[in-house]
Amino acid sequence: MKLNEIAAKLELEKLTPAFDKDVTGVYISDMVSDVIANAKAGNLLVTVQVHANALAAANLVDIAGIIVAQGKRPTDDVVKMAEKAEISIFATALSRWQVATKLYEAGLR
Repeated sequence: MKLNEIAAKLELEKLTPAFDKDVTGVYISDMVSDVIANAKAGNLLVTVQVHANALAAANLVDIAGIIVAQGKRPTDDVVKMAEKAEISIFATALSRWQVATKLYEAGLR
């Protein structure tokens, strides 16, 4: 499934351009070390972390995109870094659980 398709189905707010990457799975975590150790390349990261270290971890793992849940928003400098790294960031007021449920309903496993 492509990032743009997921963003449309979940009505996500695009904070960066939606780079048209394939999403191969989902990883939900708020711990940078956990993302580095366990997320897979191509995963969509669902988190509430909005700092540069979370973005660095996503870049290291080659995350397809990030959904920031619970109304959190990264700062402008983090958004600019994400654009340079071609990592799409989306925002939503939904909880991580609600995002996970909607991703499952959309067919992402």
